[in-house]
Amino acid sequence: MISRIDLRGAAFPEGGIDRDLLPRAELDVEAALEKVRPICDDVRHRGTAALIDYAHRFDGVAIERVRVPAEALERALAELDPAVRAALEESIRRARLVHRDQRRTDHTTQVVPGGTVTERWVPVERVGLYVPGGRSVYPSSVVMNVVPAQEAGVGSMAVASPPQAEFGGLPHPTILAACALLGVDEVYAAGGAQAVAMFAYGTEDCRPVAMVTGPGNIFVAAAKRLLKGRIGIDAEAGPTEIAILADATADPVHVAADLISQAEHDPLAASVLVTDSEELAAAVEKELDVQLAATKHVEDRIRPALSGRQSGIVLVDGLEQGLAVVDAYAAEHLEIQTEDAAAVAARVRNAGAIFVGAYAPVSLGDYAAGSNHVLPTGGCACHSSGLSVQSFLRGIHVVDYSREALAEVAGHVVTLAEAEDLPAHGAAVKARFDWKVPPSK
Repeated sequence: MISRIDLRGAAFPEGGIDRDLLPRAELDVEAALEKVRPICDDVRHRGTAALIDYAHRFDGVAIERVRVPAEALERALAELDPAVRAALEESIRRARLVHRDQRRTDHTTQVVPGGTVTERWVPVERVGLYVPGGRSVYPSSVVMNVVPAQEAGVGSMAVASPPQAEFGGLPHPTILAACALLGVDEVYAAGGAQAVAMFAYGTEDCRPVAMVTGPGNIFVAAAKRLLKGRIGIDAEAGPTEIAILADATADPVHVAADLISQAEHDPLAASVLVTDSEELAAAVEKELDVQLAATKHVEDRIRPALSGRQSGIVLVDGLEQGLAVVDAYAAEHLEIQTEDAAAVAARVRNAGAIFVGAYAPVSLGDYAAGSNHVLPTGGCACHSSGLSVQSFLRGIHVVDYSREALAEVAGHVVTLAEAEDLPAHGAAVKARFDWKVPPSK
């Protein structure tokens, strides 16, 4: 079912790993751009009417309004299964603990007497948070988007999630209940590219936002790319992925279960095992068959994901090669199931989130570790981070110099301005003195 890539011996590239050698889902965001462009333009010009039309066209739902009424949020919370409510409350509590510690404080540096630069951290004024629908229900994504925004001090936020026919054109009630638990009362029944356009351009009901965050399908990713610049974005999220770096000490039952859990998301989800143990690889292959026999969503999601080109078992000669492979892959989620897993994890440079040892599965991070599960995909973890409080903050430098402090460095400023052939820059400094600029020390 799951393919193998053998990089042992001479097959291991001498100059380092080419990412194209590794399993990865094909995701053509550029092609999707041409499909979402007219949708976004339509929302820009027709607003709510366009959103209502797209709800019927894409979601098969006839709705009269896009904004979710307050009573629907209240009812969803009141009718929420008590066990689910308790689990969400614990997820929120743990996420707040972690994200509260990410807050930044302003810092002032005295460059010279009378001259300071302060880095002031200011939250984004208003954000749009996208929560996907479709195959699964993701109240956890409400938590992962809202909590860091709240802890950053964002003053205004709106949530969008696709309308559901079975719930009268509203988003799934568990999504609504999670919003209510977190005190978010501005929620819209809108999905896909049209929801991103709603946030970017605004409509009769929804004011424009400065930033859009949250995972979604390829059309959400394409809309984010199209509208980036008008709005800030967290990332262009692609199909979810797990990589597991394991040696002979790993339990094949755990490894197989974790590969399956990620494949459960989507037929394009990626499940990759990197190991130097052929015995473990064989045991995991057998265990996959055993566990799939008792697993839901096998034929529509899991089997296509595990058998797709994006998944596989990569065989390497040892831990050093394994680390090189996972750093090149730059997984959204990386599990380390090796001897002395913490030491191995400390050497990883590229991953959205790292899960250390046998008792830190990715599903823990999805719900209740306290970490954030909105993470970079498609190898973007080599240059990007997951969603955090910092995602919603802007650093502003505040420069405060006295006349004396400016005079001390004025000569250098004038010299550099003239070196760049920008004499007016130097003149702006000279104008503050009697033309004679004292030489810089």
